[in-house]
Amino acid sequence: MTPTPGSAGPTDATTPPPPPELPGAVRRFTPGVRWVHRVTAWLMGACVITAAILYVPQFAEAVGRRELVVRVHEICGVLLPAPALVGLASRAFRAELGRLNRFHPYDRTWLRSALRRLHAPRPAGKFNAGQKVYAGWIAGAALVMLGTGVLMWFTHLAPIEVRTGSTFVHDWLSLAIGIVVAGHVWMALGDPEARRGMRTGSVERTWATREHPLWEPESESDGAAERARLDHE
Repeated sequence: MTPTPGSAGPTDATTPPPPPELPGAVRRFTPGVRWVHRVTAWLMGACVITAAILYVPQFAEAVGRRELVVRVHEICGVLLPAPALVGLASRAFRAELGRLNRFHPYDRTWLRSALRRLHAPRPAGKFNAGQKVYAGWIAGAALVMLGTGVLMWFTHLAPIEVRTGSTFVHDWLSLAIGIVVAGHVWMALGDPEARRGMRTGSVERTWATREHPLWEPESESDGAAERARLDHE
């Protein structure tokens, strides 16, 4: 039967448009979370660099001004927890801490595959198990360094025996932190998309699906208003 003009029903007049394609970029971190990470990284970097200058004779001779280096090291060390404490005012940052603090069964699978260098799938949420272990370890180590550093700085707070033990712990733990932080930086250098996420707040959806398959991110276009709201709560 040949249709005549005007015979088409209302539902036949237009063809529904195809569903929109998923946006390529998804939101990973809010500006507040990135600010906490960036300032903490600068303070930690200053602590590691000044520690190297203080403990490696060749660096100490090249830089000189030991008293200034000591003061920079002390001040940056004391300020190290400050960004995280300020960040607690952000609901988004508190949510990230909650994710980092939870270890799920699939995290054990991720660790097992990573430690054995298996080519099996590594399930991960927004943070993988390696990132959770690193975050927990570096936070604890920073608190120990702060406590021992305060005892070394203010010598009247404890007897010589305690200060000697604090110096021993501080020195060796600083070496361990330097190695672990260098490993963290090395891993970041090998993953440009992860660096982009921390620098700009967004990553490609394909990367998120591949590296964090259990994470359900928001599209970048959907997250602008929510990002502003979370950072001001």
